[in-house]
Amino acid sequence: QVTLVESGGGLVQAGGSLRLSCAASGRTLTMGWFRQSLGEEREFVAAIRRSDGVTNTADSVKGRFTISRDNAKNTVYLQMNNLKPEDTAVYYCAASLSPIIYVFRADYWGQGTQVTVSS
Repeated sequence: QVTLVESGGGLVQAGGSLRLSCAASGRTLTMGWFRQSLGEEREFVAAIRRSDGVTNTADSVKGRFTISRDNAKNTVYLQMNNLKPEDTAVYYCAASLSPIIYVFRADYWGQGTQVTVSS
């Protein structure tokens, strides 16, 4: 069993930046982020493979969000720049025992952290 703990959410104005962190209690092959807005389904944001750092990023955030990882710390980060009100959501960290990042299926989930972008 792997526990994921997120941090870094908060309130920011449009155009601002936030960095989310997610620390895992154990080693997994892939880690990533999803988000869920009120009344919407949870959607994939980004994922990164532990072995080689290959990433996959959703088109809706490409060019604004960057995922990275620190394998020594079992931690993944999501740098979010030029935030927009439509980025407002609960952001969930996820981890997978599969190395496939283009179809990311989470085996473990974090508790979520709220990101609110004001206009």
